Amino acid sequence: MDARTLDPLYDLAVIGGGINGCGIARDAAGRGASVVLFEQGDFAGATSSASTKLIHGGLRYLEHYEFRLVREALMEREVLWRIAPHIIWPLRFVLPHHKGLRPAWLLRLGLFLYDHLGGRKLLPATRTLDLTRDETGKPLRDGYSRGFEYSDCWVEDSRLVVLNALDAAERGADIRPRCRVLGASRVGDHWQIDVEQDGERASVRARVLVNAAGPWVHEVLAQVVRVNSPANVRLVQGSHIVVPKLYDHDRAYIFQNADGRIIFAIPYEHDFTLIGTTDRDFGQTPGRPVASAEEIAYLCTAASEYFRSPVTPEQVVWTYSGVRPLYDDGASKAQEATRDYVLEMEEGEGRPPLLSVFGGKITTYRRLAEHALEKLGAFLPSASKVSWTGKEPLPGGDFPVGEPVRIVAQLKRAHLWLDEALARRLVMAYGTRALRLLDGARSAADLGRVFGADLTEAEVLYLMREEWARTAEDVLWRRSKLGLRFSAEQIEALDMFMREKVQLRPMPAVVQGGAA
Repeated sequence: MDARTLDPLYDLAVIGGGINGCGIARDAAGRGASVVLFEQGDFAGATSSASTKLIHGGLRYLEHYEFRLVREALMEREVLWRIAPHIIWPLRFVLPHHKGLRPAWLLRLGLFLYDHLGGRKLLPATRTLDLTRDETGKPLRDGYSRGFEYSDCWVEDSRLVVLNALDAAERGADIRPRCRVLGASRVGDHWQIDVEQDGERASVRARVLVNAAGPWVHEVLAQVVRVNSPANVRLVQGSHIVVPKLYDHDRAYIFQNADGRIIFAIPYEHDFTLIGTTDRDFGQTPGRPVASAEEIAYLCTAASEYFRSPVTPEQVVWTYSGVRPLYDDGASKAQEATRDYVLEMEEGEGRPPLLSVFGGKITTYRRLAEHALEKLGAFLPSASKVSWTGKEPLPGGDFPVGEPVRIVAQLKRAHLWLDEALARRLVMAYGTRALRLLDGARSAADLGRVFGADLTEAEVLYLMREEWARTAEDVLWRRSKLGLRFSAEQIEALDMFMREKVQLRPMPAVVQGGAA
């Protein structure tokens, strides 16, 4: 089918369905702009689902004097917690003092700044620990007698992306996953964007184009938009390993390494411990990264320096790896490259603007989106100038922080037959929208087939209907982490079920009309 122009004209087109692209789309749609977003695969299909799952200020960034970034990130912790209390919650971190590395006075100074730099109100302050008496010292090797405990937050990273996309759609944005952008060119006062989805080609017009393609930001500039950029992106690979849980308490650890890097050990999915991350240059061509044997060995060795029971590669049950598209500031080491973001505007007299996003971290995505809309304000005259995303909850997050237990109880009162563990998991994934997922179910049998763990047909259909899920991978690794509990046969059965449903009721093709 030949490309054709779709009317009317969108205010804003976004390339990239990671956290930054979906955050910008949500912000713009909520300001009244007409928005279309294109993602070549599934939401959070790359970097945004491969983080360490933390909403944090970045304690180690203080060593590199990135005070603005740390302050902004620290301030965002409680903002994001308030708007998404179902997928974000507080987590206490234990930092053992390692003799011979950073001195105790330096750690105390850094944690003092960490406590006071970002307007902390709800999260508990830092305290000093006697590791010979505190339960957090029990899993550690002899010799670690002193530590510090501080606060940050945990996040279900890929769900954060999907919920931003969902909120954008519910505010009128045209959200198009699995839609590849073939080319974009300036035509008079607007952009013409040629796309392909499900074998159908079309063209879309927009006043403004945002390149939020993450690791592919340069490829979009060079091959899709065909413009040169003075900014450079540094691709840095970060890998993580998951092992059976190493301890019984609910706190995380941050460990210093002799090479100056740090790693985290974090309680994960009830029965596991997540360990990461590495930092190494990935090269210039984005692809699907895989944790190398060298990285796995590095993480095991680093964790074994602290844990009484050694961590070995044989214990690893899952690995994941992501490529972080950092702004290239010329740092000599990957771990020293800035995690701050740069928004580059390319425009001219009478020419529609192009905004490209370099760098950034998941914690500051909302502020990045606000800054992007500030830069684009003059080109979006009908859009509100009022910031709003820090006050309005994401879908399912319309309840106060600290009250997921109340929502679980509410869900169980509405469905007396519901298993406690399932109710808790549904609330921590969908918040108040778990009621919508279970609407009409009068017994466990009404939820249909159980594919594995406690994943039911009702939940899968909800994810296909409401959250654009199309494959088993979408469900098991991005809408949840139930893949840790599925066998290969169960994964194949789920994939077959979803393929049949898609064939019976195809996902929407490229919209042949205007903006919603």
